[in-house]
Amino acid sequence: MSVTSKGFPLFLTFDVDAETMWTARDAGYAKRPILMSQGAYGWKVGVPRVLALLARHEVRATFFVPGVVALAHPDMVRAIVDHGHEVAHHSHTHRWIVNLTPEEEREEMELGMDALVRTAGYRPRGWRSPAAEFSEITLDLIREYGFDYSSNFFDDDSPYLLEIGGQSTDIVELPFRWVLDDAPFFQYSIVLPGRTMQSPSAVLEAWKREFDLLYAEDRMMMLGMHPEIIGQPSRLYVLDEMIQYAKAHERVWIDRCDAMTDDIRPRLRSAA
Repeated sequence: MSVTSKGFPLFLTFDVDAETMWTARDAGYAKRPILMSQGAYGWKVGVPRVLALLARHEVRATFFVPGVVALAHPDMVRAIVDHGHEVAHHSHTHRWIVNLTPEEEREEMELGMDALVRTAGYRPRGWRSPAAEFSEITLDLIREYGFDYSSNFFDDDSPYLLEIGGQSTDIVELPFRWVLDDAPFFQYSIVLPGRTMQSPSAVLEAWKREFDLLYAEDRMMMLGMHPEIIGQPSRLYVLDEMIQYAKAHERVWIDRCDAMTDDIRPRLRSAA
């Protein structure tokens, strides 16, 4: 059975971390304007550039937005919504969950939810953790806050229904892997881990080869990107070429996470 009724699903997702990519690690970084300008590139230049590219290709995507970023830039959130894309939950301040108390983690969930409802105009249906980290209570919070899907785990190349506390749920997990994220290839900052700059052609080659096998196996492909990274000119080339490459194949479905999970969920239920 195919994963979806409409063909091979290619998810284009963007984590709009902006300045929180730095401040989540050290609040003192907020006093360093050059560091902050690297994050500001995301909302000032990256998001508009990505929106223009997606419009040109006539595809929809999902933007995971921290609450503080949404509150600081409500016009950006509105532009994402007005272009037909989905806004999903990406915590409030992007602080790493493993460094939080249970009370702080719940506060991150609550404040981020409130911020996105205020700026996007609806309750987000999907959730992605900051820096791909969970605590012992994260899954319970995902269920408690009524999310329809999660995009966090690295354990599969196909969507599946989450099991929480030994019980099956209707929450669809959309797994991804670091090779499908732009940060390990392109993130460069004097204070962040990684500090790497690979050529766009190398990243495009990696993503194409990933696509080829996943497409052949009729699985799914989840690209995770950051506007402050992928929105830079040479990096946007990778996304542009990747979309063209995927669309040249038959029955490739590129759409919002919420739309595709609505199609995937009943198929997973029937296969259980």
